[in-house]
Amino acid sequence: MYAKINNLKVIFLVACSIGVFIGLWKTLFFLMALYIISGGRNFLKIIINTASRDLKSLYRLIKTKVALYLIKKNNSTIPQLFLQTVKRHPNRPAILFEDQVWTFKDLDNYSNKVANTFLDLGYQPGQEVALFMDSRPEFIALWLGLSKAGIITALINANLRLDTLVHSITVVKCRAVIFTPELSKAIEEIAPTLDKNREGMQYLCLGKFDSKIISAKPLHNLIEESSLSLPSTVWKGNFNDRLFYIYTSGTTGLPKAAIIKHIRYYWMGAALRNLIGFRPNEVIYNCLPLYHLAGGSLGTCQCLIFGDTIALRAKFSASKFWTDCIKYKCTAAQYIGEICRYLLAQNPKPTDSQHNVTLMFGNGLRPKIWSQFAKRFNVNRIGEFYGSTEGNANVINVDNQEGSCGFISRILPGIYPVALIKIDESTNEPVRDANGLCVLCQGGECGEFVGKIIESDPSRAFDGYVDSEASKKKIVHDVFRKGDSAFLSGDLLYMDINGYLYFKDRTGDTFRWKGENVSTSEVESVISNILELTDCVVYGVDIPGCEGKAGMVVIHGNDNQLDLDDTLHKMHKVLPSFSIPVMVRIASQMETTGTHKLTKTKFSKEGYNPQIVKDPLYVLDSSQDKYIRIDENVYNDILTSKLRL
Repeated sequence: MYAKINNLKVIFLVACSIGVFIGLWKTLFFLMALYIISGGRNFLKIIINTASRDLKSLYRLIKTKVALYLIKKNNSTIPQLFLQTVKRHPNRPAILFEDQVWTFKDLDNYSNKVANTFLDLGYQPGQEVALFMDSRPEFIALWLGLSKAGIITALINANLRLDTLVHSITVVKCRAVIFTPELSKAIEEIAPTLDKNREGMQYLCLGKFDSKIISAKPLHNLIEESSLSLPSTVWKGNFNDRLFYIYTSGTTGLPKAAIIKHIRYYWMGAALRNLIGFRPNEVIYNCLPLYHLAGGSLGTCQCLIFGDTIALRAKFSASKFWTDCIKYKCTAAQYIGEICRYLLAQNPKPTDSQHNVTLMFGNGLRPKIWSQFAKRFNVNRIGEFYGSTEGNANVINVDNQEGSCGFISRILPGIYPVALIKIDESTNEPVRDANGLCVLCQGGECGEFVGKIIESDPSRAFDGYVDSEASKKKIVHDVFRKGDSAFLSGDLLYMDINGYLYFKDRTGDTFRWKGENVSTSEVESVISNILELTDCVVYGVDIPGCEGKAGMVVIHGNDNQLDLDDTLHKMHKVLPSFSIPVMVRIASQMETTGTHKLTKTKFSKEGYNPQIVKDPLYVLDSSQDKYIRIDENVYNDILTSKLRL
């Protein structure tokens, strides 16, 4: 039935186009019949509300697809496309950093030297090298230069240490590690393990470094002495070759190395640019880590391929964000995770509106602060997008719809093959119909976001991880029709009647309590707003004798300064009773990933045992409607069900 209605919708639009040729009255009669069969007034409302959005997006998508086709036809790689950018405007600023200005020619020359350095050292195309440093112009120039030599770079999170760092370097077959003196201690700590796991591991330091533990080559000297000429390897690459590896954030388990090919790098950057509607010659503020997809791929692509200028900052600073934008005369800026909330938490200053930024783009802006953020900082357009490092399921907010991360066309849903599929609440497995196919969500429903895998289409391919077993776990079969496959995002999204999508939660983060589903991200957003944008994370914990999981919140703060009675009173006003956290932990410190996501795995494992957790713990005593401190006696009452929850 679903497919039948979709086919009728296609006929409906076609009929509108050919009506001029077959006659007005025949067309009206035909359309009236379709009107009755295909949903009548409701479908007409959807057409009226979304036709403009869909047509504009379709045009921009086709434009991107045509460009992608030409890239594929010409077998162009990122270094080759970059050379075209350099030829167009060699002296335009490419990268602004602190008081440095790197023109496109500067970037080209430095990357040529990098390529020749590694070729002179005996490295071959297809080999892999780890890059371990904070954001700076050399970071981009290094992986670009390595790609000119055909070498694949593993972009390592600069915050990793010990076993996690070893894993990230060795999960791919890195023959060398490039690092800066600031991170030398982290390398020295793991060098004995690396040497044992990878014979002949080479260490290359970009800066002065002296160590009794490792013997590191002075990469800066080698680059300085190397040739400026363009290496011949630039013309031997393939658009389907691996460009670099970007790692998942590792919020659950060890980071996984996602494969980013040349064609994928281009596709993601071009789709973002065209669908959001970037202006020519933007100056983009990029304070995101360059080892992450948003800053290191989506952001740098606007520079290397499309000729925009990017202003870098080594690490995000909420207090310097807008002053930097003013300094560099930025017209656009990137955000991710909690950055927008951190900016709102700053005291108002004149610089809030003295900048020229008219476009903010990224993902993770909470709907509850969307309008407040746009109004305070005078940002005209917000290009919220949804996607993952490794996945092919990506959508973009093309028309500034408040709170939305993108849309699925309700008129022609098959044009862009992404969908929401219904998930069994108890198993997190897809719900299937009588034919064994996944059940697709309709307007007003919530489900897991998936993207159809089409290996012959670079925009729909799933390159996966270096670990093939991990890749298999992200694929679901028999989704739209028998024999097909799709990428499982692991995220729950809500779709309204017009097809706009809103992030709901991770599939594993939603839990059931008192027979109801609780969205951790929704509760986090409410509590953060109540506490004036304070950091907090929510998750479910097991309680003996209780079905499902009870909500627990970890709040960053001081026990003496937090009024839990007042917080509870305010939560009652905006949250249903089943969503109000049963447990509270007041933490003096909270960890974030390099992409500004608050981590909760450690907290979840520790639970609410006062012998394990040294932070203040509280439980909601439902008989008093009050949070009480958890000590040994109260903890035992919880375990033995003496305390009413």
